[in-house]
Amino acid sequence: MVEKWLTNMESSLAVWHHFMSTNRADDLRPLLADEIVFRSPVAHEPYPGREAAILVLTTANSVFQEFRYHRECVSADGLNVVLEFEAKVKGRELKGVDFIRFNAAGKITEFEVMVRPLSGLKELASAMNERLSSKKTLLSG
Repeated sequence: MVEKWLTNMESSLAVWHHFMSTNRADDLRPLLADEIVFRSPVAHEPYPGREAAILVLTTANSVFQEFRYHRECVSADGLNVVLEFEAKVKGRELKGVDFIRFNAAGKITEFEVMVRPLSGLKELASAMNERLSSKKTLLSG
């Protein structure tokens, strides 16, 4: 049974990497479970639901410059992945990790991001706020 979960997760991870190169919501939508919860490094409360996650993820992907993943760790059961990345936002360098939990069907159910250093996080928060300030009602679930 673990092999099937690993296959689903590997396929979903390939779709995720494709989304990161295209930033197309249509590429991302089938990858996310309806009940996904997104936890942002700049928001106190998590964002529930597929549409909120799509909005945040496509927005974040559009503010990153020189984004690249450089490390990937997968749990033994194949349901959890940690992706380490680096990027720039408005010229400010940052490093971060994406914690992604998949269900057995390969859909993302939880997505949490952590970013450092504080200067990079502040620039990311500012850029995200600029682009999402008019869409806050869409993020409340």
